Amino acid sequence: MGLKELNIKSEYRSFIDDVVKDFYIPLLSEAVLYQRAVGFFCSSALSMISRGIKGLIENGGKIQIVASPRLTKEDYEEIEKGYELRKVIENSLSRELKEPEGEEDRENLSFIAQLVAQGILDIKIAFLTTQNEVSMYHEKMGIITDANGDSVAFSGSMNESENAFRGNYESFDAFCSWTSDVERVFQKQMAFRAIWEDYEPGIEIYEFPEAVKRRLYEYNPEVVDKLHSMAARKKRDENVDDEKTPIHLPEDFKIRSYQSQALEKWEENGFRGIYDMATGTGKTLTALASIEYLYRYNNNRLAIVIVCPYQHLVEQWCEDIVRFGIRPIVGYSASTQKNWRKHLEQAVRSFNLGVLDQFCFVTTNASFVTKSVQQQIQLLSTDTVFVVDEAHNMGAGNYRRCLPSGIPFRLALSATIDRHNDEAGTDALKSFFGEKCIEYSLREAIDNQMLTRYYYYPVLTYLDEDELDEYLSITHQLAKAITKRKGKVVLSEYAKQLLIKRARIVAGARGKLPELERQIQPFKDDKHLLVYCGATTIKARDADDLSFGTRQIDLVTDLLGNKMQMRVGRFTSQETAQERAQIRNAFAKGEMLQALVAIKCLDEGVNIPNIKTAFILASSTNPKEYIQRRGRVLRKFPGKEHVMIFDFITLPFSADTLAGQSSDVISSSKGLVKRELIRMLDFAEISENPSETYDLIYELKHGFRITEEELKEEEEHSDVI
Repeated sequence: MGLKELNIKSEYRSFIDDVVKDFYIPLLSEAVLYQRAVGFFCSSALSMISRGIKGLIENGGKIQIVASPRLTKEDYEEIEKGYELRKVIENSLSRELKEPEGEEDRENLSFIAQLVAQGILDIKIAFLTTQNEVSMYHEKMGIITDANGDSVAFSGSMNESENAFRGNYESFDAFCSWTSDVERVFQKQMAFRAIWEDYEPGIEIYEFPEAVKRRLYEYNPEVVDKLHSMAARKKRDENVDDEKTPIHLPEDFKIRSYQSQALEKWEENGFRGIYDMATGTGKTLTALASIEYLYRYNNNRLAIVIVCPYQHLVEQWCEDIVRFGIRPIVGYSASTQKNWRKHLEQAVRSFNLGVLDQFCFVTTNASFVTKSVQQQIQLLSTDTVFVVDEAHNMGAGNYRRCLPSGIPFRLALSATIDRHNDEAGTDALKSFFGEKCIEYSLREAIDNQMLTRYYYYPVLTYLDEDELDEYLSITHQLAKAITKRKGKVVLSEYAKQLLIKRARIVAGARGKLPELERQIQPFKDDKHLLVYCGATTIKARDADDLSFGTRQIDLVTDLLGNKMQMRVGRFTSQETAQERAQIRNAFAKGEMLQALVAIKCLDEGVNIPNIKTAFILASSTNPKEYIQRRGRVLRKFPGKEHVMIFDFITLPFSADTLAGQSSDVISSSKGLVKRELIRMLDFAEISENPSETYDLIYELKHGFRITEEELKEEEEHSDVI
């Protein structure tokens, strides 16, 4: 059974409905998570719905409650006088734990104590901070979620108290995630999460004070006895370190041999180096294990600065950082920590004065180079480690100028440390970070079952006549715009723009759409499909250039969603963080959403491990980038035994028509064929079905008269034309 099977009304009123019997008990009996944000909370409410809570407990569920303290006039006066807010709140909560008036009150408090001690009930305290004033948080909403992931959200005037359930005239509205109210439910879930995780603007959250917990436990002698016994056992256990360092390895983390070897090499190099590891092989955890080791090596003193290219990567890092016992300062333009600049300044000052022994600052590339952040970073020198994720991005001129030369410990993470056609940027990175401490390839990751096996299917498509004409025209312009110095290609800004324009023609070839329809037809009823589009436009046939056309992603979405009646969602930079989270959740379940149509998600490090079948309409000409994209598609996921990759290969024309082409056309378009063949070889080499692709490559090489020497030269020099 589940929430879907229950008869849930859209509105409940306390003088009409028995909200405990009709709503709370049946829903909580099916639940695994009960989240409640209220203005007031009292113990009597839990006893009123205890039967439902017992069902939730039997389901292995959890309860999360956010409530506001009852502050008196004297409390506010103390706050105005500058008394520590945390202490005032603690005193306020202690007052609420009055001596029980009877056996029922004592049982209520005993029940709460048991839930808190067992980790079933977690209470956080919220209050508002506006214009330097403290006021009461008084929102009233709740979310009940079952094991199937279905949720019911409710909001209204009702508090979590016996008076609210029985005495007052209260009401609330209910919304179900499996109905047209799905967006309302999602908004409530995101709002509660923002409050619970303390990033809702204007609301500050405190953990339930330990001193108040201890007073609460006194109402349950069994809990007190158990806690005393646990403390005594811990003291007797010689294997338990009472002085556990703030930064520590998670209990569920076991360092792998290749990670340990990388760490050892990093130490040998004076804690400087590059971890060149394929996407999905644990770069983040390897880095954090290295930081934990350096922290202990450096006498439990370390300032940590971590830089990531994108905001969502910062958030993904934070999820792992907290597992290592670190509370990060999260700094970027849209950070939920609104005072992060002030916190960073305070942390740097305290660390340099020796008052603070460790802190961690995580930021984006864009925020890292700002004046305010640079001023603080420049104040750090000894006892500091500088970590950069996707470090190839940091090789760009505007970023590498800000690399902190005063910080002694340095670590770069990247599956693509060599910057394509940017030798200066690559050299700058290697000079700053040092040598590679590990190279862990896709092949090794697949062989060691770190990534999923895959089948590779190249899909041939061809440029239309007008697309080929424009491609050749740009190629001729490039030949004049590109120069060589000492045998190396030099690209002007004009040449770079021509390359981008030409790449968009290849990515947006018209022939890809009908071929996609044909290839995806057998998977029409499947789920966990990804269609990876280019950031390009498909030109109208009678248009002069790409500015007159329709975006490829729009045409693909229309094809799949309207013509083929598939359940499709778009995943691009235009969707908000909340919308992305909702889309990823729906995609993971696969019921409401079969396929994602995406742009750049494989470049931005977005973690969508559920992907089982990928149709790649547009590929980079940079070998390092398409290796990285492939790694993200191959991330492990329960039940994911293998992946199928359909790679759309763009050729200037069919090899059968080669005899009818002029020598100039053949010469100018041969580079495109060679670059596509190189990618096919790379994908096929470690696939589960390489022979099929090898046969096709042989046919294309023979048809377009491309020798092995030409392919090797193209691969070695990465010629842009």
